[in-house]
Amino acid sequence: MHFTFPVPSSKRASANILKDTLLTILILIIATAISFWFFHTVPENPANIALVYITALVLTARFTNGYIYGIAASLVSVTGINYLFTYPYFQVNFTLTGYPVTFLFTLIISLVVSTMTTRIKEQADALIEREKLLMDAEKEKMRANLLRSISHDLRTPLTGIIGNSSTYIDNYASLNEKEKLSLVSNIREDSNWLLNMVENLLSVTRIDQHSMKIATSMESVEEVVSEAVLRFHKRYPDAKVQVQVPDDFLMLPMDAMLIEQVIINLVENATIHSGSVLPVELTVTCSDKQVNFCVRDYGRGIPPKKLDTLFDGSYYEPESSFDGHKGMGIGLSICKTIITAHSGTITAANYEKGCQFTFTLPKCEDQF
Repeated sequence: MHFTFPVPSSKRASANILKDTLLTILILIIATAISFWFFHTVPENPANIALVYITALVLTARFTNGYIYGIAASLVSVTGINYLFTYPYFQVNFTLTGYPVTFLFTLIISLVVSTMTTRIKEQADALIEREKLLMDAEKEKMRANLLRSISHDLRTPLTGIIGNSSTYIDNYASLNEKEKLSLVSNIREDSNWLLNMVENLLSVTRIDQHSMKIATSMESVEEVVSEAVLRFHKRYPDAKVQVQVPDDFLMLPMDAMLIEQVIINLVENATIHSGSVLPVELTVTCSDKQVNFCVRDYGRGIPPKKLDTLFDGSYYEPESSFDGHKGMGIGLSICKTIITAHSGTITAANYEKGCQFTFTLPKCEDQF
């Protein structure tokens, strides 16, 4: 059995002090060695030595914590310049003509540089910490919305499955074939909906919950789109989808399974919730830095008040009752999570007839 004991804060603080002290000494030793090299190779230009020590002060302030190390390095640097590189050598002599002024201004510059560098580093650390807190808050909000959507979207089809199956069993002898087929069809429809939801939830597990990133590989856009449409047609064989992709062969860094799930979710939402009998259009276009995937329907559109919260996982139920038993909030929330993990964007917009969902994927793998 393995036990992990927390390191006391006092020991941690002592270790940090020792590390910063040794680092300051190391930087000053290196600066002194470089200054000796300048002193013996370019003796006519002593300003190089001062610049070397000022650089050492900046590095000290950058890689240590607190002001004390930069201030101490400033005092050591000014004294070292006087003792090692100012005649008479190996003597501390502040009585030389003009040297007290030089000493004073060098010390002021060193202290100002050290203080400014330390303050900038503290501000940068504070900004990083703030961004981390905001990211954690966003992930917590997304998790809460996801759980709320799951609780609604799972309960409704499960209730339908239980109710239809109970009706089938309890009234088997009195039901005609058409009624039996209707009940079984409803059970299959709700089962497919649950299957899709489980696939959505499983897809989220492929995303690193700490960095919100995913492992990508170069994939063919045409093959990913084709596989997504094929999987969609297995579930909805009568649905019509018109696909248009560029003639050029496109390769993108992505997790193919996750992007397929996004396409399936969007096409399925357009098919089920639009209320239109016209085919859904899936169009892929390419620009200089990204590839755009657009899913367009010609149905009822999305209520304008829902557009701003469409991807936050809140439950969305169309006003019409013909498909009101199914929400699509959880699917869109997961779509946003997947696209964000790919460093892309996803948006929705209404048109005079229907609406369009668009997500983008960057071409460059360095953006991940």
